[in-house]
Amino acid sequence: MRGTDGQAAGYPSRFGGTGSRSAHPTAERLNPANPLWGSNGIAFGPDGRLYVAEFLGGRISAVDLARGELDVVVPAGGPVLSPDDLAFGADGSMYIADLVPGRVWRRTPRGEYSLVCDEVKNPNGITCVGDRLFVNEMKPGGRLLELFPDGGEPVVLTEGLAMGNAMQRGPDGCLYYPHMMSGQVWRIPPDGGEPEMVADQVDRPVAVRFDQGGVLHVLSLGPEGRVTRIDLHGSGSRTLVTSGVVGLDNAAFDAENRMYVSSYASGGITEMRPDGRTRVIVPRGFDGPYGVTVGPGGTVYAADHYRVAGPPVTREGVRADDTGGADAGEPAVHVLAPFVHGIVAEGGLLHLTSQFGDVRTYDPGQGSMRARVGGLDRPMGIAVSPSGSLVVAETGAGRVLAVDGDDKVTVLAEGLRRPVDVAFDGAGRCYVSDEQAGAVLRLGPDGAAAVVADGLGAPQGLTVLGDALYAVETGHRRVRAISLTTSESWTEAEDLPVGPSPDAGPLPPEDEPALFAHGLPGLARRFAGIAAAPDGSLVLSADGEGTLLRLTPSGRPT
Repeated sequence: MRGTDGQAAGYPSRFGGTGSRSAHPTAERLNPANPLWGSNGIAFGPDGRLYVAEFLGGRISAVDLARGELDVVVPAGGPVLSPDDLAFGADGSMYIADLVPGRVWRRTPRGEYSLVCDEVKNPNGITCVGDRLFVNEMKPGGRLLELFPDGGEPVVLTEGLAMGNAMQRGPDGCLYYPHMMSGQVWRIPPDGGEPEMVADQVDRPVAVRFDQGGVLHVLSLGPEGRVTRIDLHGSGSRTLVTSGVVGLDNAAFDAENRMYVSSYASGGITEMRPDGRTRVIVPRGFDGPYGVTVGPGGTVYAADHYRVAGPPVTREGVRADDTGGADAGEPAVHVLAPFVHGIVAEGGLLHLTSQFGDVRTYDPGQGSMRARVGGLDRPMGIAVSPSGSLVVAETGAGRVLAVDGDDKVTVLAEGLRRPVDVAFDGAGRCYVSDEQAGAVLRLGPDGAAAVVADGLGAPQGLTVLGDALYAVETGHRRVRAISLTTSESWTEAEDLPVGPSPDAGPLPPEDEPALFAHGLPGLARRFAGIAAAPDGSLVLSADGEGTLLRLTPSGRPT
């Protein structure tokens, strides 16, 4: 495979722990693979390694900072479904906030799991004070609780948190935690008492951390990568530092007071210096990607759950570190826009879907976002019809919808099993991939669905290029091509890093994390999109390893 081939040195592929291959001779990676499924809570373990919760991937990895090595410690497919934060107790046990199912787990140093509590709603910030365990809830009106791993009812220290998140014990012994919605930092003694606000008007606080000198660092979740340093127990001064790391999530300080940060938007682990300069430890990349589209000028855009991003923009002579900004191999961020999964370009606009129910239109030139439709049941793939309407696969409802210029919704087809993506051919005919039926269908003017191809393995992404229809079979990890004139079909590329990891496999439906958790977004299903480019190539979302792949199609089997 040509282009930015392979993994960052020392880091295995997140897709089954091995490098991926492609049987297509022209396959080209447009960006390096991402070793992590995003990076959320981080904490140093008793062994000196930095442990990383990967919420979207359902796993926890450990990074050896000295050796530059990464090991998966809590694999996907086990009891932990959506780890968002973690902490270590005095005995070396790891405690895990499993956000979507509302569980807190204990993992002993021997690797044994036990459920500490399943009565916490959206557990997120978690911390240990000696052998005591505390957790807060990321929801409006959330609680901060003490939990008892060896038994006992949870004790509520305080309520009314405006969405809690990463917290820590401060030098004064109190627990410090953010109110994400109100831009504040609060504290409370671990034995309870009256909560006290210690900082106000903080930019979108997502985590609070103390360095080895007792200075409070408050991370902001926005695109600028801001950290506010507050010397609460000294001069009281406040300093704002900007790193350029998009979507900061959490931080940890080592014994030498070096600060390491994670990013929910792009993964990776980055050392952040006091002046905002950065050094990449684990490279950042795509959390997905999910849907993909190519603009009229050939610009590639990918829906990446928390943002719209594209292949890295390389600059001559700029190193991958010490730039005060992004890693040179990191995807270019067009807009931080939670949550995006389907995407299609139309002129200078980008039309977006979110599995959490809405359709939006983003104007990059104006930097504006327009809400089109809300309240849908897991909308996924999106295309523009010849009439200019947006056509959407409403996966959860088994429907295909049209949204006109006035945002009026019309049902084009219903009764499908699990429609995922839609595409149009040159004659204006609409095609839809049905993942559960294992088929690609053509919709008639009356909404009737005719089978174009069946026996496919969980088809998702769909596009038309010339006379051929291309479908991404995530179940078989290949791209299947179908001639629209002869119905002849062939495998265009295979052994691709799409769909469930070979190590984990798909979750049974009853174990799949919920789409919503207490009124807030939970976990979205993965989506391997594909798009045709003006130059005659195909661009594929290789969601298994976090890359965009460019393929030059053969056109016919040989």
